[in-house]
Amino acid sequence: MRPDPRTLLASAELARAFTLTVFAATFGAPAIRGAAGDVTYATILAALCLLGGAMLVTRRREIEVLHLAPTTLVFLILWAGASVLWSTDALRSLAGWAALLGVSFLGVVVGHVRDAHQSVRALGDVLRWLLAASLVLEVLSGILWDTPIPFLGIQGDIAELGPVQGLFGSRNDLGVVTVVALLTFLVEWRTRSVRPATAVSSVILAALLAVLSGSPTVVVVAAATAIAAAALTSVRALPARRRRAVQIGLGLALVVLSALAWAQRFAIAAALDGRADLSVRTDLWGEILRLSDDRPVVGFGWFGPWDPADAPFSTLNFTLGQQHASALNAFLDVLLQLGWVGLLVFLVLCALALARSWLVAGERRSVVHTWAPLTLVVLLTVSVFESSVLSGAGLLLLVLCAVRAGQSRSWRERLERVPEPPDGPARTQGGRESAG
Repeated sequence: MRPDPRTLLASAELARAFTLTVFAATFGAPAIRGAAGDVTYATILAALCLLGGAMLVTRRREIEVLHLAPTTLVFLILWAGASVLWSTDALRSLAGWAALLGVSFLGVVVGHVRDAHQSVRALGDVLRWLLAASLVLEVLSGILWDTPIPFLGIQGDIAELGPVQGLFGSRNDLGVVTVVALLTFLVEWRTRSVRPATAVSSVILAALLAVLSGSPTVVVVAAATAIAAAALTSVRALPARRRRAVQIGLGLALVVLSALAWAQRFAIAAALDGRADLSVRTDLWGEILRLSDDRPVVGFGWFGPWDPADAPFSTLNFTLGQQHASALNAFLDVLLQLGWVGLLVFLVLCALALARSWLVAGERRSVVHTWAPLTLVVLLTVSVFESSVLSGAGLLLLVLCAVRAGQSRSWRERLERVPEPPDGPARTQGGRESAG
């Protein structure tokens, strides 16, 4: 008897395999592209999107359309798609929008076919393998073979204690992945999802590669995440009646600190990266702001990661005499490509995702619910210095966290509540609701 395809598409086994493959494909994108090319990577994403679509259709009775994706995410994707109409290169812009749509769709699918615990568990498994493979390849390249592996971007400097790149293309990307991995492994440890020996070895592996990466970004990201974790732990320990006031205070403090950090972004970059890198960043950011004035509202069209040969990026690189593949700041990247409209939508998406997931983590006892808000802290902190949250694994995690937060707290829930009669429910003399 032939198995029913619908049963397979709705099975938990396929959902787990799908989630593992999505995480492996997006986090391993630099290695896949380096080894097999962009077409292979795009084909993998397209196949996963088709499979994910079939899984959602099969599970359509379990999924409410209103809860499928956050409204702000939908608006952002629609605005990016519309920007093809005024883009400086419509074909490349369309390709960039397709990548944005595809990765976002995969995040939505994972958010619906796996719960929070299952998602964290799958991510932990994938990151363990990728980090272990990165360390092995670095040892082979830098110690045993004593030669770089160019197509993977591995320089072979582990014998000099770094910086190392692993399978992630650059030391900064490796550093960010190690912070996400540390957070994921610690949540696994606290929830007892894996054996203690596995948890301890995973944490040591991630910490070792974080140090060997030599990434200055790791310092500020780890510090911001640690502060956020301490604040969230304090909130979770408070009684419910005091939690609201503390949450409001933390929210106001976050706004103030964010404003101060933005005002002092050049000083922070100087402290982390040194004067040479600071000059590169400040020159680039200043030129982006000047160029954005030409199209302040709608931007130059969505491209995602830059192609240095295409306008307006070629103009920036020519003016600066440098070769940049991003704005080195996700917010300025969105401003340049989608204008103030796109930046506003992106900021609202991030703010709502963080606020909702933070409130959920404060109310629910399971430690697994702390993963989403702390991961968002990692992504948003990185976004001040890199644009990785706009594509690939960074975008996938952002969408997954936003979907997860929207499932628990959303304005849509109010639409689904059935209003009570004006006089309230009928009651008996004893004060109980009447069964009749």
